[in-house]
Amino acid sequence: MVRWRTYSAYGGKVADRSDRVDSAAGWLVVAATATATFAVFGVTYSFGAVFTAIREEFGVGKGQAALFFSITTFIYFVVGVFTGRLADRYGPRPILLTGALSIGLGLFLTSLVNNIILGYLTYGVGVGIGVGCAYVPMVATVGGWFDKDRTKAMGVAVAGIGVGTLVGAPLAKQLVISFGWRNAFVVLGVSSAALLALASLGARRPPGSGTQEPPPPLRLLLKDGRFIWLYASMTFLSSGLFIPMVYLDDYLESQSRTGGALLIGIIGATSVVGRLALGAVASKVDLMRLYQICVVALGASYVIWMLAGANYSALVVFAICMGTAYGGWIALSPAVTAFLFGPVGLGGVLGALYTSAGIGGLVGPPIIGVVIDATNYETAIGLAIALSGVSLVLLIAASRAAAPSTPPPSQSMDEPEEKRPQASAWLVPSSQGGMSLIRR
Repeated sequence: MVRWRTYSAYGGKVADRSDRVDSAAGWLVVAATATATFAVFGVTYSFGAVFTAIREEFGVGKGQAALFFSITTFIYFVVGVFTGRLADRYGPRPILLTGALSIGLGLFLTSLVNNIILGYLTYGVGVGIGVGCAYVPMVATVGGWFDKDRTKAMGVAVAGIGVGTLVGAPLAKQLVISFGWRNAFVVLGVSSAALLALASLGARRPPGSGTQEPPPPLRLLLKDGRFIWLYASMTFLSSGLFIPMVYLDDYLESQSRTGGALLIGIIGATSVVGRLALGAVASKVDLMRLYQICVVALGASYVIWMLAGANYSALVVFAICMGTAYGGWIALSPAVTAFLFGPVGLGGVLGALYTSAGIGGLVGPPIIGVVIDATNYETAIGLAIALSGVSLVLLIAASRAAAPSTPPPSQSMDEPEEKRPQASAWLVPSSQGGMSLIRR
């Protein structure tokens, strides 16, 4: 059997061909990422199935109960700032194993609490760190394993989020009905930790990652208009994005209907279609325009929800539309980030950008809960529609903003041009569709 080897551009080392970009080894990392996202988001997005049980257990309003989910969301996106950069430096495997320990222990401890404040701590921190150690590091790792198939690979990798929602929400609901929410958390904790440990076996550094340039310093990103507009857009969209995950089951119960967990599962299932289909199409069309269409479709889906009332068939249509648009938005977000800022140090850039979703997730669901308690669900859904509209305007601004032209602080403006450091990596249109990374 011939073992292909090639002379690497990174320090003149000989590397296995199987470890090159766009190789079969990259698809193993995709499978590991899909498994990891299935595990952590199967837990996170099943919270709506236990929402009512927790609210009744602690005797609190919807806004206070939603803080379980909101704190978790905030923590896993903020933690992504650090875990993305740690994965760039040390590789994704130790980060993923840390996440397995955190989510398993967090859910077990939450099953024992009798104080809601302590529950915020054990669930929010435990699950939040678990997701933060799995999502950004693994998605960024996938980005480093691919060039021409990057968008497609990322779509497959994050499809685990949708499948996890499809399985997790109905499973959690059945566990709560049969054994109570405390025992349900124990089962979810053990299973999610085991799946993350399994996924760690396929978590490998991208080729050449040890010699890649570090991610841009945060201060430079904050001076980039594209980053600022995109950050603001994601903040507003995320403020309304998670409403179905938290409240859809409770909404059905308020209408004296059942089946909310199944609708959350449908959102997860159709999000897989959105991730795969739009991820594959993105390399053949205008990426930013497709991203904007996803935001428009998300807002339009909430209009369907508002008009549906207690009509379950109409709610199924809402779940399908919302899931498809949501899946496309999630799948395209890393590709849009790589398109705008380049794939070098992608973990750090994604981690910084995703804190916007953490802020939106922290603020949005509790405010929506307060609005529901004070008025009704229709008013809350209308607020979500407005948030989507603001997000679209900001996203258009991000797509029109120019890249900063100011040279790095370390580069003297008086330095002769031939002595100035040249860019070592940039994106150009690929003959295969999409963008290709060219290195010097």
